[in-house]
Amino acid sequence: MQNQYQTKIESFYKDNKRMPTYSEMMKLFGFKSKNAVFRVVEKLVEEGLVTKDHLGRLVPTQSFAESSSSVPWLGLVTAGLPADANEELLDTISLDDMLIGKKELSYMLEVDGDSMIEAHIEQGDMVLVERTNNAKDMDIVIAEVDGEYTMKYFRTKGGKSWLQPANKNYKSIYPEHSLNVIAKLKAVIRKY
Repeated sequence: MQNQYQTKIESFYKDNKRMPTYSEMMKLFGFKSKNAVFRVVEKLVEEGLVTKDHLGRLVPTQSFAESSSSVPWLGLVTAGLPADANEELLDTISLDDMLIGKKELSYMLEVDGDSMIEAHIEQGDMVLVERTNNAKDMDIVIAEVDGEYTMKYFRTKGGKSWLQPANKNYKSIYPEHSLNVIAKLKAVIRKY
């Protein structure tokens, strides 16, 4: 029963980017009194999913954030010849932990253009990047080149650096004045 309340709060949090008030939880849970909401909240506090601020408002804990960004991991799927599939809950995976190394340095961008299609990065994809000034040869980076920003492969050889697209219809970009790495690609997200 407690799990259904947690799920409703997580859904509210996802939709509204904030925790619900006690009045909103009354409606959310179908309760007729705030006392019933208070008992549910106390259980959630005991379980460490939420805490309260100095005004008594709900605040999500790390456990709450992890539970709302975790998905079940059911195992492997064959991408070759078809095989028997045995669905078994192996664990849960936190997408934040899997994709985001340093949250304070990470941000998302939407891809505009097709210069990276041979790296399987297409128009409209979302990319998760992490701020850094350092890159190795062939890292996919967000870079500032001569005052403009772009995403390309970072190339370096013999003390020279340039940017290389992943589309044969585009030419490499050799800086005239400056080339600065701003961030490195960490993940590509595509919705179907």
